[in-house]
Amino acid sequence: MSSSPIQKCLKIVYTKTVDNFLLVVSMSLTVAAIVVMARSNPNGLTDRIQALNHSHHILLIGLFLATAVTVYILQRPRTVYLVDYACFRPPYNYRVPSASFAEHVRQVSQFSERSVRFLTRLLERSGLGEETSLPPMGFYIEGYKYSTLEAARKEVELVIFSAIDDLFAKTGIDPTTIDAVVVNCSGFSPAPSMADMIASKYKMRSDIRSIHLSGMGCSAGLISIDLAKNLLQAMPQGARALVVSTETLTPNYYLGNERAMLLPYCLFRMGGAAVLLSTSPAKARFRLKHIIRTLTAGDDRSYRCIFQEEDDKGNTGVNLSTDLIDVASNTFKTNITTVAPLILPVSEKLLFALSLASGKLFKMRKKLYLAMISSCCVSVKLNGPV
Repeated sequence: MSSSPIQKCLKIVYTKTVDNFLLVVSMSLTVAAIVVMARSNPNGLTDRIQALNHSHHILLIGLFLATAVTVYILQRPRTVYLVDYACFRPPYNYRVPSASFAEHVRQVSQFSERSVRFLTRLLERSGLGEETSLPPMGFYIEGYKYSTLEAARKEVELVIFSAIDDLFAKTGIDPTTIDAVVVNCSGFSPAPSMADMIASKYKMRSDIRSIHLSGMGCSAGLISIDLAKNLLQAMPQGARALVVSTETLTPNYYLGNERAMLLPYCLFRMGGAAVLLSTSPAKARFRLKHIIRTLTAGDDRSYRCIFQEEDDKGNTGVNLSTDLIDVASNTFKTNITTVAPLILPVSEKLLFALSLASGKLFKMRKKLYLAMISSCCVSVKLNGPV
């Protein structure tokens, strides 16, 4: 039976009044005071104010300050906390030691000798350890035969459910108390979505907010956190959001010989993480301060640096161009410029101001803010054989 418009309106009024009770009371008292002042003639109002003793003045000032503080607290964005997180820990039989991967590459008939040498050299310089893992598809010589939709689903279920199980076990949270689910996976977007798979697996409530982000690349994890933060700030105090980040390798099996498209074949491994966010500080490990993201898709080099396409043989893969390192470096520099004023102490900001002033007035080449940047960042030099 559907509710009438009047019932819906009353429900909205009730919800808003209860959720913002302190604000309603404070505003009501303020409006009442204004009405009383408006109805009083100026002389009578002046006499009343003069008749008040010192304690009444203090009471009125306290009421005004309490109203201002209440309005500020209720209107400011809610703080978001990271309660806990868990990473996917693959079973031992999914492990791919470097020697096994190198031998596997030599057995794949689709790879040329030049591609085998390239992959072997890339593996040696990649920094990958001996505990990385691949899905079952990666253990077959003719892996493309096992790159099916069902196999991709099983990989997703293994990764995300394992991480979520560990997270719920660590926090003791009941899945039915989750208010939002945000999942990101760039290369695989099934129907039903991964968010629906999670809701079905853990029998979550029907009124949760569920979102699946696809095709967003390596920044999808950050975007998911930002999206979950915005959802939580629009929900009642104490709401919880589950954020799951992963990448599925099974449907992205490349069998060509383009070097730029062989990079993901060698470097990408199974992985995933589950994060529990909340606006309640209870049992929280961290407080979310700032989220900074720079969108560079308007630049052609940035847009094409990671591009899913077909090679000249019709094999689909992800092309990592030689511009990737340069684009990432410039984006990192932009992000640091944005986030530095938000996180650096006043002393470092003063050094930056002095450096800027000296550069303008005396045309000094040496910048003090270089030391400031190096104090909060780690310099990484990539020398991959792209």
